[in-house]
Amino acid sequence: MHELSIANSILEAVQAEAARRGGVCVRSVGVRVGEWSGVVPEALEFGFEALVKDTAWKSLKLQIERCPRRQRCTACGHEFAVDGYEWNCPACNSSQTVPISGDELEIAYLEVEGP
Repeated sequence: MHELSIANSILEAVQAEAARRGGVCVRSVGVRVGEWSGVVPEALEFGFEALVKDTAWKSLKLQIERCPRRQRCTACGHEFAVDGYEWNCPACNSSQTVPISGDELEIAYLEVEGP
């Protein structure tokens, strides 16, 4: 379960940012997880909750934004959501498409309170 190590990296990044900002209180951290990132959002959430439980960070909430797989057609420029494994362009039926989202794994925001 590599999600636990990812959760730990997220927590470490939050802690470092809080320290850098002079001890502000971080209420939540938002994370974007693409459906093709290889990360199971439920496992990430479980690991994160286990890490903060019974610590000074126990009130920190993890907000997960799931990002669907999207493609862009290089023939006509149409952008579309991928349904299953159908990557052909629904506008022109070209197979010449490239991924533009769905593999994200990034911290999107921190919600902080403090001076």
